[in-house]
Amino acid sequence: MPELPEVEVVRRGLHEHVAGRTVEAVEVLHPRAIRRHLPGAADFAVRLTGQRLEAARRRGKYLWVDLSGGDAMLAHLGMSGQMLVQPVDAPDEKHLRVRVRFADGGPELRFVDQRTFGGLALADIVEVDGALVPRPVAHIARDPMDPAFDPDAAVAALRKRRTEVKRALLDQTVVSGVGNIYADEALWRARLHGARPVDKLTRAKAAELLAHATRVMYEALGEGGTSFDALYVNVNGQSGYFDRSLAVYGRENEPCRRCGTAIRREPFMNRSSYSCPRCQPRPRG
Repeated sequence: MPELPEVEVVRRGLHEHVAGRTVEAVEVLHPRAIRRHLPGAADFAVRLTGQRLEAARRRGKYLWVDLSGGDAMLAHLGMSGQMLVQPVDAPDEKHLRVRVRFADGGPELRFVDQRTFGGLALADIVEVDGALVPRPVAHIARDPMDPAFDPDAAVAALRKRRTEVKRALLDQTVVSGVGNIYADEALWRARLHGARPVDKLTRAKAAELLAHATRVMYEALGEGGTSFDALYVNVNGQSGYFDRSLAVYGRENEPCRRCGTAIRREPFMNRSSYSCPRCQPRPRG
């Protein structure tokens, strides 16, 4: 699933190519693509048609576009969702799910999703801690790239959790945007095993970990995000290349770039965690 850097890349592309344009027609080609919009496909299309797309915004891994009518089009990319800006005469993608045409006759917006885990929905806007966000995003914490992000408050919230440090780092109600990839990278940089109890970390160590998570996500953003296959792309269909810079994630049995020890892979919440046995020893007990 795309994490903060990948979603930010898509957000920037959407803002550049669709902000300020008015929707002329909407075509829903697969019902699962709008299953989060409970009134259904017809309602989604009617309510979106005629609206002007305003600023594209993001909080953590959640993406939306403000609409002139006062609500928002919320996009959930899931594991394979793509927001593509394509010429109107471009052939349809095999897994095209929603098409948005614009009154200016220019390039259209297409939602493509091979696995249909993602989707679009219209949502009303609510105010949370001085910020306007779609209602389904109201419980999500600010992310490290948010100008109003408070690192001290985030550190305090992390250390209050009675769980393992990696689970706490992935909790989007504590700090948003960090997923499995960048959690592993931040833990490696901080020389912490993900199973360490987060409430036992010193304030300084927790702050160091959060700083590493922030830094690695900025670095990934600078390289267009992390792409392991063709499913994550920006609005122009291009892949990111930060996977070449990853220190541990996806590098099982390859040498640690710090000490040379073979990277290990361990099961974690139906996924995998990657770490260095020497740099990140598992906590006793």
